[in-house]
Amino acid sequence: MPEQATSVEIDAQYRLLREGSGLVERDRGQITVRGPDAAEYLQGQLTNEIEALAVGEGRYAALLDRKGHLQADLRLLRVGDDELWLDTEPEATAGLLKHLTTYKIGRQVEVTDLSAERSLLSVIGPSAAEVSGTAGLRPENANRELQVGGSSCRAIATDLGIDLICTAGELESVRAALLEAGAEQAGEEAAEILRVEAGRPRLGREMSEATMPAEAGIVERAVDFSKGCYIGQEPVARLHYRGKPNRTLRGLKLSSMAEAGEKLRFGEREVGELATSCLSPSLGPIALAVVRREAETGDTVEVGTDGITAELVGLPFDGGPIS
Repeated sequence: MPEQATSVEIDAQYRLLREGSGLVERDRGQITVRGPDAAEYLQGQLTNEIEALAVGEGRYAALLDRKGHLQADLRLLRVGDDELWLDTEPEATAGLLKHLTTYKIGRQVEVTDLSAERSLLSVIGPSAAEVSGTAGLRPENANRELQVGGSSCRAIATDLGIDLICTAGELESVRAALLEAGAEQAGEEAAEILRVEAGRPRLGREMSEATMPAEAGIVERAVDFSKGCYIGQEPVARLHYRGKPNRTLRGLKLSSMAEAGEKLRFGEREVGELATSCLSPSLGPIALAVVRREAETGDTVEVGTDGITAELVGLPFDGGPIS
């Protein structure tokens, strides 16, 4: 196992991701859904609009249980009329695959796990499009096929740059071509700081199988309220139109670094726990947490038992210039 990067290395990688183009290898589950019924089938399973996607478009979406709790969140790409690619967190892959395989009975759909056969590289930073040769690939989740170093890749626009999906066997040749084009290697730890600053929750961190989309702050990106029925639609719609979540995703500006899992207290009441914390070179110690609504934006909460406090702030964090 590689040694953990030092704070100096992480600071340098962070600046690279903010000012240039950094290359980060990702671990993602990869599933392909093919067949004449593929889009219609996924339309009835996932939270976002799928059938209306044109080839080259994509969506962020979620798979829910019948009570509206997250089972997986995923990026879906329409790569052909009858072919869609899904990528998700590794821990959600088996459950997503089992669900899509179980409920496809009677439909002309083939569901295949290609996680072991595909690799994903993220090019992050303001020069990501130039380095990857994907100028004009927008908006987020727009995708197209291209050649990188003689290897065929699927390029996808992200909020921070470009993702490239290639076969596992061509990973190193794609990496080498990107490094030759001007990208520099960076690590997951530095990329996580940008994720926290952007206020984007992650399954296994801020989100779990006990979380509803509204609590995670992903409704705007992941849920379409005008589409037809899907699993978990009723509780999600009821909460959206008639209620207010008892807890929501918040940013925290910490007085000092604290570990994930530390309990948050507001007055005498426990209102949540830290999900992800990091030291941002721009903002100092920051964190994400799903916090009960008794504590509002602008309030200060106690973190753990060592005298650390945190101000609750809206998301995304204001990164500001790097000094």
